[in-house]
Amino acid sequence: MSDERANGDGNGSVPAQAREAGEVIGVRRGMFGANNGGDTSGYGGLVRTVRLPGASNRPYGDPRGGAGYGSFDEVADELEGALEEQGLLPENAIEKTVVDRGELTFHIAREHLLRVARTLRDDPALRFELCTGVSGVHYPGDKGRELHAVYHLRSITHNRLIRLEVSAPDADPHVPSIVEVYPTNDWHERETYDFYGLIFDGHPGLTRIIMPDDWQGFPQRKDYPLGGIPVEYKGAQIPAPDQRRSYS
Repeated sequence: MSDERANGDGNGSVPAQAREAGEVIGVRRGMFGANNGGDTSGYGGLVRTVRLPGASNRPYGDPRGGAGYGSFDEVADELEGALEEQGLLPENAIEKTVVDRGELTFHIAREHLLRVARTLRDDPALRFELCTGVSGVHYPGDKGRELHAVYHLRSITHNRLIRLEVSAPDADPHVPSIVEVYPTNDWHERETYDFYGLIFDGHPGLTRIIMPDDWQGFPQRKDYPLGGIPVEYKGAQIPAPDQRRSYS
């Protein structure tokens, strides 16, 4: 499949991808990334570039996409100023700031996550009182930072939404727990640990929440076998999806 068709610019039915600058971390073929068996999805010819958004330049604007100095800049200025008041250089804590699809994301060095979260909660000009959870993401092609944790924060006082994102390598899947700052993250961190294997250091009781305690592996990682475990139905063995016959 040509790059033009794969990106939806020709007569194919694949939606077009955003043409933003960013960091290419891999190329994905097929719908589910399976490459060790016959394709049964009908999407075997699909080719997609896996791209992470790059750092944004000032001014950041606002959620409505307005140009010039906006609410995103106000949040960034207040956060950077609050960190400087604590003797922490903002560039040491904030790896990059990304504005993408109307959302503001601060990529935080994991060793500074707890301080940044506490600052966002307690500083009067920020007041992000609520963390609505943490989501895990696995990018096998993002070498040295394969595992990502994404936190969604809301300021009820100032009616604002932002995200924090931290990364960790497969070889050292540790990030600090922020339960002491946002207690409602207790179960969200447990679920992310259960499905992705991210270890939240300092969590009061980090155990599996859905899978059995003795389960091997982390089901939401991209390298986890499709289909999970073999299924038996009335004596018949049903193979995992990537091991079934191809009808194309």
